[in-house]
Amino acid sequence: MKVLFAAAECAPFFKTGGLGDVAGALPKELKKQGVDIRVVLPLYGTMPKKFKDQLEDVVQFEVKVGWRNQYCGVKKLKKDDVIYYFIDNLYYFDRESIYGFDDDGERFAYFSQAICEMLEKVDFIPDVLHVNDWHTSIIPVLLKDKYQWIENYRSIKTILTIHNLQFQGIYDQLVLSDLYGIGYDAFHEHGLKYYDKINCLKGGMFYADQITTVSPTYAKEIQTPEFGENLDGVLRYNNYKLSGILNGIDYEVFDPEQDDVIPAHFSITDLKGKTLNKTTLQERVGLPVNEKVALMSMVSRLTTQKGCDLLRDKIEELMHRNLQILILGTGEKEYEDSFSYFAWKYPEKFKMIIDFDVALAQHIYAGSDLFIMPSAFEPCGLSQLNSLRYGTLPIVHETGGLKDTVQSYNPVTGEGTGFSFYDFRSTVMVETIDRALTLYYDEPKKWTSVVKQAMKKDFSWEKSTKEYKQVYTTLLKS
Repeated sequence: MKVLFAAAECAPFFKTGGLGDVAGALPKELKKQGVDIRVVLPLYGTMPKKFKDQLEDVVQFEVKVGWRNQYCGVKKLKKDDVIYYFIDNLYYFDRESIYGFDDDGERFAYFSQAICEMLEKVDFIPDVLHVNDWHTSIIPVLLKDKYQWIENYRSIKTILTIHNLQFQGIYDQLVLSDLYGIGYDAFHEHGLKYYDKINCLKGGMFYADQITTVSPTYAKEIQTPEFGENLDGVLRYNNYKLSGILNGIDYEVFDPEQDDVIPAHFSITDLKGKTLNKTTLQERVGLPVNEKVALMSMVSRLTTQKGCDLLRDKIEELMHRNLQILILGTGEKEYEDSFSYFAWKYPEKFKMIIDFDVALAQHIYAGSDLFIMPSAFEPCGLSQLNSLRYGTLPIVHETGGLKDTVQSYNPVTGEGTGFSFYDFRSTVMVETIDRALTLYYDEPKKWTSVVKQAMKKDFSWEKSTKEYKQVYTTLLKS
């Protein structure tokens, strides 16, 4: 089985969020399970030098982007037994960041067409072409509309994975000719047409042979007006080919027994190292060193989607608890400013670090007692999986992947791996935090039992990878 995995980002080469984590971990696991999988990515200027030095030239050609003839170089490297192809074009990709430019529509139109045109040139015609989010979602459309004349492409099956429905690639219909060099054959209600514009993600939903998203609950939620981002009708129409497969995390990277990033190793049978991680974390960020006080942390983009408004509105109240709070992240200025103010007002109890620091994030997962993640919606979420792996109990809003992965503590049976609330209100969030603090301070033996239950959960990629492999196999039989 030959699979090409197309994405806009991939750890460890370049990553801004969950897509990068998935693209970094899933192909590696699929390779272990016997799939001939290769990954194709843009060659961003931000690639670390150690990987740039390993790149080999494969082929060079030109891609027509509307009326423009654009250079395309394909380079490759092999890592963890997986071949990675990189689409090289300095004009589009040699920039200081991955996204957020006025010409993103053109950049990823080029990328999508370059992928289609490289297949024969690199002598790898996949059985399945797996595209991800809006950046590559138009590829199933292009294969059936622009490149249908290539006989080798006609048997390729396509799968589209939605990591975040918010971002859809909506552009003026003029881009059909100006960027893609196609007519209006795909501009209809069961294709790219979105009012008087085109919607790349919508087109991919109709034209892909299979649609997946990153958790079973999110697959259901996005078929409702509340979570559907104006595409709930499209998803309901296509629900016969829609499924949710839970993301995993890389257990080789996130391993409390062998993690080189954290100060002390620990395990389910010996939690002493977790206490040392906590005190060194407190010292590192400038909080009073006290292993007995509860430390609740957040590692997140600071946005309304992540529930930052709920937390901001209750910081004053939470500062009256025997609780330290640590937040690491960057995002919307109103939250950066608000949390920075509380850090100034309560320096002994609240710390705000405005940064994207992977090593510090790892230390936070390992050294905290609680991990707060009150997202308004969350397709899957990876931070709560990391925190469970390190025995840091999550406090989550019951939505998307958070609902699928965190089992709320039941004081009667003692079962659970964290704490959750359904009603998306700040008062309910505080009540949930108080439940967690009560267990932490009043019943330490039960607390330790829940920590161990959290660490026993298996959210590695192995199970999810088998589900993806089954999807591929079913597609090829259809």
